[in-house]
Amino acid sequence: MSILNPDKLYVEFREGITATEPIIHRRYTLTHSDITADLFLTIGLRFAWDKINSMRDEVLGEWTKNRGCYVYNVYLDVDGQSNQTVAAKRNEIFRRELPLALKAIRYGDRRFFMSHPELNNSPIIVHFQSRYPQLNKIENWGTFTEYNSDFND
Repeated sequence: MSILNPDKLYVEFREGITATEPIIHRRYTLTHSDITADLFLTIGLRFAWDKINSMRDEVLGEWTKNRGCYVYNVYLDVDGQSNQTVAAKRNEIFRRELPLALKAIRYGDRRFFMSHPELNNSPIIVHFQSRYPQLNKIENWGTFTEYNSDFND
């Protein structure tokens, strides 16, 4: 599942969000179906908790401003409802699939990025959230320029 298929990406804009505004308070919830490989991107003023299931393998993201610069923060629940061995496996899967998730977010919200091209160069900070210290990490995953798809906008 490492190649983005735009026909398998479904995008929903919730109340208070347009295809181009706002930047701050713009939150993303990316979920998927293991059966169909469909990706579901919900963009709203809040995370789409109603779209999240007990597997807790969603990718949550939001724009924030730090010292006058925009930053895209990603939050991943590495532990889920599991033990350390399963959490380590989930961490491995998140790391393998995150580039696809970032491509899906970038492509699914492409009109927003076209309206705010400077955001393509904003840092992507990933918060691997875990109760296990070796899995609880914050990392810089580059910028959205690295996750731009080859599809026509």
